[in-house]
Amino acid sequence: MRFLLAFCLAAGAAQAQEPSAPALSAGPLGAWSHVPALPGMGRPVNVAATEARRQALLNRIGRGVALIPAAHARDLEADYVQDNDFRQHNTFFYFTELEVEGAWLLLAARGPDSTETVLFLPERDPARERWTGTRLGPDDPAAPGLTGIATVLPLDSLDRRLRRAQLRSRGPVYLPLDASTKHEPRLNDLAFAARDVRNLRPIVDSMRLVKDAEELARLRMAVDISVLGHLAAMRAGRPGVFEYEIEAAFEGEVRRQGADRLGYPSIVGSGPNSTTLHYDANRRRAQDGELVVIDAGAEYGQYTADITRTWPVNGKFTSRQKAIYNLVLESQQAAFDAVRPGVRMATLDSISRAHMREHSGSLCGSKTCDEFYDHGLGHWIGMDVHDVGDYSTPLAPGMVLTLEPGIYLPDEALGVRIEDDVLVTATGAEWLSTGAPRTVGEVERVMREARAGRR
Repeated sequence: MRFLLAFCLAAGAAQAQEPSAPALSAGPLGAWSHVPALPGMGRPVNVAATEARRQALLNRIGRGVALIPAAHARDLEADYVQDNDFRQHNTFFYFTELEVEGAWLLLAARGPDSTETVLFLPERDPARERWTGTRLGPDDPAAPGLTGIATVLPLDSLDRRLRRAQLRSRGPVYLPLDASTKHEPRLNDLAFAARDVRNLRPIVDSMRLVKDAEELARLRMAVDISVLGHLAAMRAGRPGVFEYEIEAAFEGEVRRQGADRLGYPSIVGSGPNSTTLHYDANRRRAQDGELVVIDAGAEYGQYTADITRTWPVNGKFTSRQKAIYNLVLESQQAAFDAVRPGVRMATLDSISRAHMREHSGSLCGSKTCDEFYDHGLGHWIGMDVHDVGDYSTPLAPGMVLTLEPGIYLPDEALGVRIEDDVLVTATGAEWLSTGAPRTVGEVERVMREARAGRR
């Protein structure tokens, strides 16, 4: 559910090992988790990837100006900040990969052969930097090389440069008009003052639906880290464990592996809580014989994984739990087998439900089990855990989605959900989160080995 140098990408993203392995390969984890953050920027920028995205946007605009603001820090005195006090706006990050506060990006197109890109940075404030750390300023001679943007100017020159760009382009003004920018006075003023203002988000959202190599590398990293977190959570399972102890095992491991933050609040539901889809209080004590549903994902480089696993707290499925679990697993596999370019999400959802309905038997009493499948099959993932994109769009290589069927039987305090992250390829699909145990045998083996290690 809630990056990086070119040489890292060239090395490729490592695949997860078998579930019983103590850790994933040292490839991306060893290289990327130790890349130093740059002052006021975050992780190093893949300048080729961000330049390609900016050029693609300018090509779509044809003639016009796009103005994109960065985010501001949250108010530590007024907000309940659970991780960092700052996370970049996704639209700004997509075109810059910069984790800078209060910056602006100006893109202007006067035709295919006449474009302009300008990054505006706030002036440095040495007194504030005593609290926040060194920031990247507009006068830093290294800024163009670090950001991949040749023209870097002080923020107070934005209005003058924007007016000039508007006059030259003679086209619309594109602004990212959404909840994250509704309090930006400059955008609100432009929306009322300019004659032809258009929302940039639909264009950008359609671009973000298909991930480029840089985005896939970040997503793979987030998934690999999350897999390790789920293994740690399983190994913490035992009768009498509190849900928050399982949560702590997951979250401690993903932070240890270099996660920037969680992709979303972790869901750890035991027994009756396993049937509540977005339960996240995580305070109950799990009892012998119950199942635990843990839906949790790590964010790395502003991209998030989304993985759910269901397992018996005592390490051994009952025959009934196993039957329900295997039906969910088979329904997920049926959908995965149908993933290929050209197919739509609605078709995959129907395939998953049809398989569950046709193979229910008497498992769910007088009803078929698909009547207890209380949500859709899946969603896009990327910078948001429910990422942007039109669900009527046919699948294409580079799209990343979740497959998460479930069965929820409140009268039995029995819920099962299995969720994996899947990449659409040219010929079908690739499991990204396969390193987290999926089958009954794999789950029981990991937990059996964990119990043996505790003795």
